[in-house]
Amino acid sequence: MATIDLTTETFDSTVGKDGIVLVDFWAEWCGPCKRFAPIFEQSSEAKPEITHAKVDTEAHPELSVKFGVTAIPTLMAFRDGIMVFNQAGALPGPALQQLVDAVEGLDMDEVRAKLAEHEAAQN
Repeated sequence: MATIDLTTETFDSTVGKDGIVLVDFWAEWCGPCKRFAPIFEQSSEAKPEITHAKVDTEAHPELSVKFGVTAIPTLMAFRDGIMVFNQAGALPGPALQQLVDAVEGLDMDEVRAKLAEHEAAQN
C-alpha cells in the first residue's frame, strides 16, 4: 500500500482507527525528509497492513502545532488510536523495521492501563 497524505480533516479519523498508523511529518524543502521518504515508502510496501501516512507541515501547520512538532522529519506511531511513539529525525530502514516490530508487539491492554494510571495521577 502506498503512503497516504493526511490533512487536518482526515488526521483524527485515520490515526483513531484500530491498527497501526505511522505518520511522517515532513516538508518539501527538508533534505533529511527527502532521504527518509523512500525508506518510508519501502516500509509501506513491505507492511501493507499498516497505514503509512504523511503530513506536509507547510500545508498543514496546525497539525504540527497540535502535536508539538518542532523538527522534521518527525515520525509518530499510533496503535488503536493511541500515540505510542514520537521522535524527530530520519530513521534508517532497519531502525524503522525495529520500530514497526516493537509497535506490533505491544500489549495494548497494558498500554491502556498505564495510560489510565498516568491520567489518574494527573487529576
